[in-house]
Amino acid sequence: MASMITPLIDLNADLGEGFGRWTLTDDEALLSVVTSANVACGFHAGDPSTMRRVCELAVQRGVRIGAQVSYRDLAGFGRRAMDVPAGELADEVAYQIGALEVFARAAGSRVSYVKPHGALYNRTVYDAEQAGAVVAGVRTAAGSGDLPVLGLPGSVLLAAAEAAGLTAVPEAFADRAYTPAGTLVPRGEPGAVLHDADAVVARAVAMAAEGAVTAADGSRVAVAARSLCVHGDTPGAALLARRVREALGAAGVRVEAFA
Repeated sequence: MASMITPLIDLNADLGEGFGRWTLTDDEALLSVVTSANVACGFHAGDPSTMRRVCELAVQRGVRIGAQVSYRDLAGFGRRAMDVPAGELADEVAYQIGALEVFARAAGSRVSYVKPHGALYNRTVYDAEQAGAVVAGVRTAAGSGDLPVLGLPGSVLLAAAEAAGLTAVPEAFADRAYTPAGTLVPRGEPGAVLHDADAVVARAVAMAAEGAVTAADGSRVAVAARSLCVHGDTPGAALLARRVREALGAAGVRVEAFA
């Protein structure tokens, strides 16, 4: 008799995306739902006090801490295209990870993985130089150890991470539209971000349980992901994340942080 394998999925969200008196993400509510927290490290959002607070809350809730590294772009929230020399980008990635590591360790944890944000994330899907720079920065921060890297399935970034001896974690997005090629529809295009909660929940279940998603043109696209992202800056993100988690459980998917 064939054995049934229970699907596993990590649920992550972008947290700490504020600066000074400005607050964007409902960190406390989201940390009650997710298993991994992508913490802004000060380049696209976040400041030292916010980083400390999110790390402390994450440890209290048993949530893993990840460094969400970005281009140096506070004004553009890290979503503007930039051309940063590879050596400089590698140093900036290592710098951001190191800054978050201080607060993670002070809270009794550590930085457990790295995920690029915004324009950097999308650039490393296809740009070997920028992807290599990100991996070089992660490698500097990791030393002789492993520091997993989250990225789009089939991306140049994940290939570079594996080549460097780092764990590559494929990720999917419950609230983003996909192209037929399995990449994300650019945010500047209509329908790039999904706002219908029912649709987001249904897509999350399909990606986790079936390994597939319906692309913008109606075609079925394979998405082999170990982590699923619900954006923290989406209005009502905490409630949406809770609905996603409950629906995953109802569909027989176990929500669990990746190893």
